[in-house]
Amino acid sequence: MKGLRGERLSSQFREEIYGVISTDLRNKYPAMSAIISIINADVAPDLKSCKVFVSIYDPNEQKKRDTFKILVENAGYIRHELSKVLRIRTVPELRFVMDESMEYGDKIDKLLKGIEDGNGGAND
Repeated sequence: MKGLRGERLSSQFREEIYGVISTDLRNKYPAMSAIISIINADVAPDLKSCKVFVSIYDPNEQKKRDTFKILVENAGYIRHELSKVLRIRTVPELRFVMDESMEYGDKIDKLLKGIEDGNGGAND
């Protein structure tokens, strides 16, 4: 959604979704030990759907997948909690999408660090 209203709604959705996840879902599911970040919330212009881009950091790949699965399974619950807080007529259907840009950036940093260390040792 473009424009000032879209940006405002996106920001508000990110904050409120993170609030529900960090309090209610973490209390409900103690297995959610991963670090969860809401990267973006792309709200459709008709407010029927919202794509929520989530970044999950956990060294254990299985825990990461389990955490994402919990988020997807509880999309309806999160939507219900948002309806209590947000002052809009209809709360969009939430679709969670894994955003792995942070992991990709970390991988690139490690590769560059390896190249830099390799070149530094050759010049000594």
